[in-house]
Amino acid sequence: MTAKEVLEFAEANSAKQLDMRFTDIPGLQHHVSYPISQLSESTFEDGFGIDGSSIRGWAAINESDMLLIPDPNTALMDPFGETRTLVMLGNVIDPITKQSYERDPRHIAQKAEKYLENSGLGDTAYFGAEAEFFIFDNVRFDQNQHSGFYFIDAEEGRWNSGRVDNNLGYRPRYKEGYFPVPPTDHYQDLRSEMVQTMIECGLNIECHHHEVATGGQCEIDQRFDTLVKSADNMMLYKYVIRNVANQYGKTVTFMPKPLFQDNGSGMHTHQSIWRDGKPLFAGDGYAGLSEMALWYIGGLLKHARALSAIIAPTTNSYKRLVPGYEAPVNLAYSRRNRSAACRIPMYSASPKAKRVEFRPPDPAANPYLAFAAMLMAGIDGVLNKIEPGEPLDKDIYDLSPEEMKSVPSMPGSLEEALNCLEDDHQFLMRGDVFSEELIETFIEYKRKNEADAIRLRPHPYEFSLYYDI
Repeated sequence: MTAKEVLEFAEANSAKQLDMRFTDIPGLQHHVSYPISQLSESTFEDGFGIDGSSIRGWAAINESDMLLIPDPNTALMDPFGETRTLVMLGNVIDPITKQSYERDPRHIAQKAEKYLENSGLGDTAYFGAEAEFFIFDNVRFDQNQHSGFYFIDAEEGRWNSGRVDNNLGYRPRYKEGYFPVPPTDHYQDLRSEMVQTMIECGLNIECHHHEVATGGQCEIDQRFDTLVKSADNMMLYKYVIRNVANQYGKTVTFMPKPLFQDNGSGMHTHQSIWRDGKPLFAGDGYAGLSEMALWYIGGLLKHARALSAIIAPTTNSYKRLVPGYEAPVNLAYSRRNRSAACRIPMYSASPKAKRVEFRPPDPAANPYLAFAAMLMAGIDGVLNKIEPGEPLDKDIYDLSPEEMKSVPSMPGSLEEALNCLEDDHQFLMRGDVFSEELIETFIEYKRKNEADAIRLRPHPYEFSLYYDI
């Protein structure tokens, strides 16, 4: 839409409020609302003032003023507000320099798209992310100086949750929740409403289903789109899922591993590069891939340990990235083999369907930063013609110890991942897509507020292990 068309859209939909949204570095979306009378054509140039110093990882108190410039192409009507509300995403601008703010994740994703175009390798990067999530009835948690606990109550859980109605009939068994029909799949209607709401908001949805884990693990798949648009769509996807669940008295988490000894939630990310409307990943190489696609895989695998800090960015992520729960811990590529970090889907022989599926990411990642970082790693692989090595078509988990020695693996902790990013981030800085300052800020924030915070606190299971030592 143009600015004028947005105003006409707002009037046609009787909008009373404008809700401006943006995303912080860890990936949480924020918003600020205005009476619709505050929106005019000039607003799309002048923007709205916000305090950037109150946003995690952003400006210092002495340089806090920021502008939110509405992006007219993101306009939609909020499906949840009782008051008719027009929603738009905002690009964050420095009011002094009038330049885009370097710590705005959406700006980084926009720069990654521009870098691809300027590289001459292609003009479009398509991303399609499959984000999994859990639906729970209730969750309680707390941590202080003398106690710490969490308690999950799930309608589908096979554990004794303390509910008065503790009927364990038609509950998925651990690691056996994939594709059961109702009533074992308790959430068909809830997911269907999520999907219909997403469609009303303009998202293109392909399918939805129950996932492998018990306790209400689900997946709703979106159709691929361009990098920035896919990241925008992922933020809207999370917003719709959480709010529909909330209307049903449920709660949703995109936390990668909320349940012990059951599968965690991933965000397998399909990606490809195109130029002039033609796919560049199709060829006569392994699994029908082009040299470019294989080099792209080479870049992903080479930089995967550094990428892990951005694509699996929580301490909880590394409770998912362990062998035995379908998590792609080992860095290899294969057609069909879902235990490989890079998989080449073989559903279709069409050149347009040729793509690389990178499986280590999880839905706790900031999609703007994650998609941008993966593209930069892939481009580095193409520019430097990085060979991915031999494919691994065996089940990785059945390899002998001798065979496993030659297969590199993902980091085992967030702390290790941050160290890897500290040592290997030059590929992210090409074309000024990521800045040194942003990477330093990201690492410092994650170390102080997450890795160190977890490391310093006693774990409840430590009392079981050591209290009587």
